[in-house]
Amino acid sequence: MTIQTARGRRRATGPAPAPRQAVAVSDIRPRDAHRDERRGRRSPFRQVTEFAAASGVGQKAGIALAATGLILTVTVPVTSPVVASPGAAVTASESQAVTAEAAAKIDFSRTAVTTKGDPDSKLKQLLSAQSVGSITAAASAGSLGAPLDLLTATSPFGFRVSPITGGPGEFHRGQDYTIQCGAAVRAAASGTVTFAAWHPFGGGNRVVVDHGNGLETTYNHLSSSSVQVGQKVSRGELIALTGTTGASTGCHLHFEVMVNGDVVDPLGWL
Repeated sequence: MTIQTARGRRRATGPAPAPRQAVAVSDIRPRDAHRDERRGRRSPFRQVTEFAAASGVGQKAGIALAATGLILTVTVPVTSPVVASPGAAVTASESQAVTAEAAAKIDFSRTAVTTKGDPDSKLKQLLSAQSVGSITAAASAGSLGAPLDLLTATSPFGFRVSPITGGPGEFHRGQDYTIQCGAAVRAAASGTVTFAAWHPFGGGNRVVVDHGNGLETTYNHLSSSSVQVGQKVSRGELIALTGTTGASTGCHLHFEVMVNGDVVDPLGWL
């Protein structure tokens, strides 16, 4: 029983009701016999996303969902070679025949190909493109190979004091490289040997190689040579051994470059 107070509140006149007892609720829900079966059936969307993930991280898939139903269109970039299945037809757009006119000239000769790995081809094109006498130093630089495995320059090309007489004003016709006697001397480029004998004007044992179009190289003061006149040699091929024959004061190689019979500075070609 309750009593109405002046302020409108009700005051209890009897004992408070006993609290209701808590009812234990089990966390274990009844097992759904068809739950595993439903989980085993992956939705088309889930199948597509799993396929995109398995195709590689970073691949882009375009997924278009139609307004009605669940229609998926997936575009996955192909990163592996495409192999045609047996019996698959190849359309004209996939395979185009390459043809050439009957009068077309196709040149597969070695001199027609210029690469960094084929310096002789570069030299041949340089010599055939213009007169050897008009080739600039910028164009000729690096066109000849080193005549020695190790180049240690000493007396340069041009006027100098004679190491034999000590007199000033001697014109040095080539570039000297100091090295021990018996070192390998190599052809600076492919060509034909035109001289391999004793040089009576101070060169000692001397070899001359003609590279064509007025370009020649000479190798002097050799202890011996391994080539003969008329022999074809390749760039880098062993042609002689260094020495100190002729007008020489010690083991070294005197290397010359001649253009149309006149000597030029070898450093402009190496």
